[in-house]
Amino acid sequence: MNSDVIPRDQAIANARAVLDRARMRIARDRAAGRLSPEQELICRRLEREQARRAAAQTPGRAAA
Repeated sequence: MNSDVIPRDQAIANARAVLDRARMRIARDRAAGRLSPEQELICRRLEREQARRAAAQTPGRAAA
């Protein structure tokens, strides 16, 4: 019997692959200057938020 259910590990791997491709496309567009000013601000805001989360999760390091 064939199952239409994708194993959890495979689903996560597929989602990560899609996200990685999207991030690479955004990075290429950003490097080429093809993002609008609004999109650039969104990227910067997300990068700051990600850096804050990483700092908060790192033990022994003061959060900024």
